[in-house]
Amino acid sequence: MAEWIQSVGKISVPTPLPIGNVNMFLLKGDALTLVDAGIKTQEAWEVFKQELSELGYSPNDIEQVILTHHHTDHVGLLEQFSNVKIYGHEYGRKWLKKEPALWEEIVAFFTKIYKQFGIPSKYYEGFKDFRLLDKLACENQELFGTLSEGMTIPGHPNWVIYETPGHSQSQLSYYNEREGLLIGGDHILASMFSNPVIEPPYNPGKERPKPILDYLRSLEKIKQIPVDVVFPGHGPEVKQVYSLIERRVSRFHDSAMKVKTDLLNKQMTAFELNKLIFPKAYGKNMPMTISQTVGFLDYLISIEEIRLLNEQETHYFIANN
Repeated sequence: MAEWIQSVGKISVPTPLPIGNVNMFLLKGDALTLVDAGIKTQEAWEVFKQELSELGYSPNDIEQVILTHHHTDHVGLLEQFSNVKIYGHEYGRKWLKKEPALWEEIVAFFTKIYKQFGIPSKYYEGFKDFRLLDKLACENQELFGTLSEGMTIPGHPNWVIYETPGHSQSQLSYYNEREGLLIGGDHILASMFSNPVIEPPYNPGKERPKPILDYLRSLEKIKQIPVDVVFPGHGPEVKQVYSLIERRVSRFHDSAMKVKTDLLNKQMTAFELNKLIFPKAYGKNMPMTISQTVGFLDYLISIEEIRLLNEQETHYFIANN
């Protein structure tokens, strides 16, 4: 059921994904603004229209859509809105446009890094997960304008933009200092750690991004501002923000140090570790599990707990003494 929470209208629509419903938010101001656009299913569209009407509006009233990030379940209904301005991070532009070169870029990137991770070729079918998810995303949409750190949402001068990459390279958070509110997309969720997903770099051929390190820096950034309530992309609002961040970071560190123990006396590839960490799930969802495993490795290297033994075609890791 839709509701107004302070100055933010909250709408929640169903998805066919394991994470469940995705949240969308309405802001009144110089331009009636929708933050995020759900997923492309008829069920989501019907629920959206019903909940929007409960807030006193119809889809034709929406003047602009502001994206927290470019993932499927946050952009899917963009095609339903005519003559609206779409704003988001520059990284998301090619994902909204869906130009043919994007798929070639994805395949080339993951083929290279899967070899580095030591992943057998039979698991490369996981690339097709992106194509399956594409069916639930928008098609041929164009950013009207790009948003970056320090800007404000057009028509909403009280909402300041923070770049909070990690879960996605295009992840933006929107902060209202006067009310102590943060619309955070998938940056901070109440019930789970936001998995920093491995994605191709903005410029093809450049170094692989290390999303977990971006994510931890972005969490630290949020700790520096007074936030009373976070409106997340999924699930309920987060009110004890700083204690939640501290717990998440501490638990992640502890989990990473357990991974280090597997590397104390034996060098291993990312894939070999992935099988140890996710013995049941690794074969079913390689993109997500390998993102988490490589996140542990990138983090442990950054704090000098492990090292990369070589940078040949297949990478091996071992713990430092």
